[in-house]
Amino acid sequence: MNKHTHFFFAIKIPTEIKLIMQSNIERLKEILPFSRWVHHEDLHITLAFLGNAPSEKLSIALENVREALSEFKGFSLEINKLGTFGKADSPRIFWMDTKESNELSNVREKVFTACVEAGFQLETRPFKPHITLARKWSGNQVFHKSLLDTWIELQSEPLVFNVNEVVLYQTHLDKTPKYEVKTTYYLDSEI
Repeated sequence: MNKHTHFFFAIKIPTEIKLIMQSNIERLKEILPFSRWVHHEDLHITLAFLGNAPSEKLSIALENVREALSEFKGFSLEINKLGTFGKADSPRIFWMDTKESNELSNVREKVFTACVEAGFQLETRPFKPHITLARKWSGNQVFHKSLLDTWIELQSEPLVFNVNEVVLYQTHLDKTPKYEVKTTYYLDSEI
């Protein structure tokens, strides 16, 4: 297995929402100098990052996640606001989050637990659901929090989408887009 490939479980964002976000990202690029912007097809919400997963553990995790999600219903999420991780004046990650969702937290907990039970050691920081938009501030001036209000100006109405799929992605660092769907888990559609 390629040692430079990684696997992770994520909420798949619907294509129509990715296209709306792409349009807004193009406008954000004009005013926010980040080094690397995420390709719109790679937008997602990470639930559990597995890293370079051995095939035996990955097989167990796939089955555990299938069982854990078998009773889950689809739900809706609303894009909330922009934010950053890292130093306030020179952020490492530029992201967009969603309004608080018990359903999202429950799905993440089930997926996370299923992966731990398969033998994976996962990130232990509290879950902060977000969609990474860009990495590494490269501006000549310091980043100002007021720039985060830009999303409100770009998005005149709430951006809401239905969550119907949890996927296992494989990373291909030498490709664009770089995330390939390997397995899809469909949530029951009652929304």
